[in-house]
Amino acid sequence: MTTSLMTPERIDHLLATYRDGLLQSTMPFWFPRAVDEQHGGFMFSRDRDGSLLDTDKAIWLQGRASWLLATLYREVEPRPEWLQWSRHGIEFLRRHGFDADGRMFFLVDREGRPLRKRRYIFSETFAIAALAAYGRAAGDTAATAEALALYQRVLGHLSTPGVLEPKWNAQVRPMRGLAVPMIMIVTGQILRVALDIGTPGRALCDQTITRYIAEISRCHMKPELRAVLETVGPNGELLDHFDGRMLNPGHAIEAAWFIMQESRCRGNDPELLQIGLTILDWMWERGWDKEYGGITYFVDVMGLPVQEYWHDMKFWWPQNEAIIATLMAFHLTGEEKYARWHQMIHDWTYARFPDPVHGEWFGYLHRDGRLSSSIKGNTYKGAFHIPRMELVCWKLMEEIKRGR
Repeated sequence: MTTSLMTPERIDHLLATYRDGLLQSTMPFWFPRAVDEQHGGFMFSRDRDGSLLDTDKAIWLQGRASWLLATLYREVEPRPEWLQWSRHGIEFLRRHGFDADGRMFFLVDREGRPLRKRRYIFSETFAIAALAAYGRAAGDTAATAEALALYQRVLGHLSTPGVLEPKWNAQVRPMRGLAVPMIMIVTGQILRVALDIGTPGRALCDQTITRYIAEISRCHMKPELRAVLETVGPNGELLDHFDGRMLNPGHAIEAAWFIMQESRCRGNDPELLQIGLTILDWMWERGWDKEYGGITYFVDVMGLPVQEYWHDMKFWWPQNEAIIATLMAFHLTGEEKYARWHQMIHDWTYARFPDPVHGEWFGYLHRDGRLSSSIKGNTYKGAFHIPRMELVCWKLMEEIKRGR
């Protein structure tokens, strides 16, 4: 379906932009440059020209990159180096990612010696994604089984009090956050496609995804506020404090397209689609900067000042998630509104973030779109959000072009 905005010419332009950006800019910037042939894994802390800034390795970025490489091998082209590099990252995770208690580290040095361990489960979830994607791409059933076992272990951590230290004193102010249900939805989706149909593991993924979508809907979505709260009380209560009032539009919009994708996986389930669209609608209104454009990092649900000093900056990843979500919403509904939003966020982002000289994207802009830092990679930014966006949107544009 085309609209006055999504013309055949724009469809061709967007398809080429996402495909060529992935294959000719993003991937060549990172690989093979980031591959550490001496100590294993990947080094992503890079300046604008790709020069190395730091040799420490964030464990979650090792998993993210390994997932990306295996996914590209499976879904784009079976380039041997992509599969080899994916295995290279997974082997580093196996050797250096896990503590004696079975939980994973967050940051290690170049040789793999532990530097930092956090209370979160994000290192684990991206290791699951990597193992599942690699197992599927390589036909390695042992890696797939390893991914399922780690998924079950994480579910155990989340359901067993005391295993994961709470961020806040739970006796004084118990909380739940959006991050866990969001990441468990997409992790389950990635693992599920690597498992055989009809297996208990696949059913476990279905059940877990359903449960966490329901948790977001029940606890975090607030129709009276037209907002998705990042942090709430144990039963979804609004906590009238800095953290309780703070919205993270990019995070919620990311959850929105995970839920829309689940609707697609379940035969275009209308209830799930409506949940995803509602989140996108609310958080676009909250997050889009009406003065300068782009998705703002944090806003207060009551319109009060936000505590975090970077609240009005434009980071790369919220723009990535909004580009995906608006395009997916248009594809699934055909509504002109989503085509217009997608044009707004795509054009604003592509005019500012991509580096025409050295490739890939800058990560951090001031509110008005001026460059804040030349850095291309660090403990948080690596080969993930941008190439995932380019891959997902490339494939969506192919579907739109075919008229589905």
